Amino acid sequence: MHHMAVLGLTAAEEELYRHLLRNPGVELEEVHVLLRQEPFVLNAAVRRLRELHVIREDDGKAWPHKPDLVVNRLAQQRLEEFYSTIRTLSDLKPIVDSLTRDARDQGPNSEHAPVERLMGLSAIRERLDELAFFARTEVLASEPYDALTPENITHSRPLDLRCLRRGVVLRNLVRASAVADDITRAYLQELTAAGARIRVVDDLSELMIVYDHHTTLVPVDPKNTSKGALCSSEEGIVTTVVNNFERLWAGAEDFTDLVGQGDDSSGDPELTPLQVQVLRAMCTVGKDETGARQVGTALRTYRRHISELMRLLGAENRAHAALLARERGWV
Repeated sequence: MHHMAVLGLTAAEEELYRHLLRNPGVELEEVHVLLRQEPFVLNAAVRRLRELHVIREDDGKAWPHKPDLVVNRLAQQRLEEFYSTIRTLSDLKPIVDSLTRDARDQGPNSEHAPVERLMGLSAIRERLDELAFFARTEVLASEPYDALTPENITHSRPLDLRCLRRGVVLRNLVRASAVADDITRAYLQELTAAGARIRVVDDLSELMIVYDHHTTLVPVDPKNTSKGALCSSEEGIVTTVVNNFERLWAGAEDFTDLVGQGDDSSGDPELTPLQVQVLRAMCTVGKDETGARQVGTALRTYRRHISELMRLLGAENRAHAALLARERGWV
């Protein structure tokens, strides 16, 4: 079975490495006969394993490096590759901008309106999702709600945390009444722990969101948000909204001064020794059964710890958790 594919090795490379683990110091000229592989296939495998520091050669003989060193080195390299791919895929705005310019060049009939009217909650959420995905520097949000529903939080959490993980600055203005709501306050504390900056205004009525000082969303009718929203990238409109936000921000009280940051103001909880072992096993072992045996716990306990670690990291899946854990220096 090709177990090391997840680490980037081909079947031939894994077979060669396993053969050398069983027969260290074997003559390389004999290997292709023993493994029944074409010489060019084995030669390519030898070159790549040598480049990856999986094996070493001396006088025509080969020795394998220790499995724990090899697996951790290959896993780290794969994580670097995955992280680089994710960063590349998260920076698609230049491509979209280029395609948009081409569309606009087709003629006056295809010219986008300077101010777009969005009708209905689904249309507004779709545009908010799009703008949050492409945000690169800062998101300003003034949200005059008294409380967030669980549905609101479920929709907002992945967007907000994804922005924060990319290094986007989030500055939020909220009403004092929202801080009094337990569910809303807990979510605001979660965002603060992740790096968001939140301030509180006693009497807040302005609803506005600005992305990268480039695009803004405001309600069509501030007194009746059900009438829809206006989305604009017009410089004059965006500047006016930003100036209004900064005026409110300057007079607002810091959220953490009102409720505190909890016991760990850094937002990174201290892991127990067992959690550290589980995290390392999750990052290096393919099967949960193997990981549970490695750390000495029951399978159900092992999986429960993984679920808790993913929650602490704010990860969407295990691969994402491994990347975030490495970024925080947990593994």
